[in-house]
Amino acid sequence: MKLIDTPLLDAATARAKQSPRLRMNYNFHEELGDPVNRLINAVEPGTYVRPHRHRNPDKDESFLVLRGKIGVFIFDDNGRITEKKLLSPAAGVYGADIPAGVWHGIAVLESGSVIYEVKAGPFAPLAPENLAPWSPAADDTENAARYLDYLLKELER
Repeated sequence: MKLIDTPLLDAATARAKQSPRLRMNYNFHEELGDPVNRLINAVEPGTYVRPHRHRNPDKDESFLVLRGKIGVFIFDDNGRITEKKLLSPAAGVYGADIPAGVWHGIAVLESGSVIYEVKAGPFAPLAPENLAPWSPAADDTENAARYLDYLLKELER
């Protein structure tokens, strides 16, 4: 049995804080080819998760916030935010279930935030058509930071 406990979350968070991407995952599935991918993802403020979708193959994605605060966004095909929600166990809003093919993204509001994610395997890097063309690429750090600021401001509206 593998436990999801404070020491595991703290270890993943410590690694995320040292990562240039400000996030770090810990996989529970044994191999990337497993039929179900289960992991925790420690995420820090400033990490940029480019808006994306899971299509071809279609994969639903479910995640629960184990601790911290995370904004989740749903976008239309033109990049307009159609839904947004602050997820926080302290506020009684624990997670989200994103249907396959829906554009989505997150913004992290609190250090030490950790997400538990589940989606169908096998793992494969996102194909270019699943990365939102209206959002900056992750390696475009200046524009990615500006876009992340925009998302955080939209949570306040």
